[in-house]
Amino acid sequence: MDVSIVLPCLNEAQSLAVCIEAAREALDTLSERHGLGGEILLADNGSTDGSQALAMRLGARVVAVAERGYGAALRGGFTAARGRFLVMGDADGSYNFREAVPMVEALMAGADLCMGSRFKGGIKPGAMPWKNRYIGNPLLTGVLNLLFRTGASDAHCGLRAITKACFERLALTGSGMEFASEMVIKAALKRQVIAEVPATLSPDLRDRPPHLRPWRDGWRHLRYLLMLSPSWSFALPALVGGAAAATILTAATVAAVTDPGKPFFFGNYWVVLAGAMMSVSQISAILAAATHLYGVRAGYRPPKPWVVKLSRWLTLETMLGTGALSIMLGLAVLAWAVVAWSGRGGGPNESVLAVVLGTMFVALGAQNALGGFLLAVVGGNEARFLEYGDLAEPTSDTSGKAAGQGPALAAR
Repeated sequence: MDVSIVLPCLNEAQSLAVCIEAAREALDTLSERHGLGGEILLADNGSTDGSQALAMRLGARVVAVAERGYGAALRGGFTAARGRFLVMGDADGSYNFREAVPMVEALMAGADLCMGSRFKGGIKPGAMPWKNRYIGNPLLTGVLNLLFRTGASDAHCGLRAITKACFERLALTGSGMEFASEMVIKAALKRQVIAEVPATLSPDLRDRPPHLRPWRDGWRHLRYLLMLSPSWSFALPALVGGAAAATILTAATVAAVTDPGKPFFFGNYWVVLAGAMMSVSQISAILAAATHLYGVRAGYRPPKPWVVKLSRWLTLETMLGTGALSIMLGLAVLAWAVVAWSGRGGGPNESVLAVVLGTMFVALGAQNALGGFLLAVVGGNEARFLEYGDLAEPTSDTSGKAAGQGPALAAR
């Protein structure tokens, strides 16, 4: 078995015959051109309209998938598929499965994943709501390309093909519509070769609303993009917030030392804000490290070079040690503030800089120690968060391509 065309199905009896006919013609074309054998597989998600019986009468194999959801149905279908090339497409008649032929040919030429592009192939009148066509899809595709540099022109096209080996390497888990984004993101992160061919979107053939809910599913896609991008979700806010806080506190400290008692632009309110901002930035940095570490451990994110270097000394002990030093520094600053306050005979203090700095260093030290334990837990309950062996990139993957090869997006 070479090709498996997988259709996720939930009550699609109205359009199923048209889809299976087109899929059959695609398999016939692949057989004539390349001698490939294939199957049509219906991944049924609990249909009650007779879709299963209709599919079997038309020669398709039916696999029941108990877990509900678009992604769950496709995962179940891909797992049960017998082909080494897997094609996915909706069973509502909106995609022409004959256009899957060049997708399979792209896989035969060396691609791991082949995306369809409706914006290159064409969107027929009434096939896509205006908010999806001009706002939702361009926005989500743009965000995905910004975060993961896939180069895709249509990251949410439902007609695509993937090798069975690539599907197994990606270890996809999404159960809903975010499954489409997960496939592209993890393929890019794991440096799989991604190709793209035109695809046509037509109005679906059903007399009921589609399963897609634009606002709900759009948010699910967006939040999934952010969850898989710790650099943008955590590291960037930590960098920006930490730099701003350090600038304010440094300027305030220099002014307090060089011109004590003289009013300065960064007064008490700014100092208090900067102290809180520095504390939040440190937490964000620890979360960035934890999520990156989780991705490396899960196998879908290659370690960054600076992580490899940092891991040689970043351990639970070093984080506990630096945390203890920060706490001691903070206590020393607070003690100095108390002594200075006592020397003035008590009473109100015009500047809160010393108290904010002392409190901030104590908080940073405590958070550093707690963050060390968090990283140790995420790293497999080990004091050394990443072993050197975990960080060494393999020279090749199971398909024989160099693992260092990026996710090249080739338009055909």
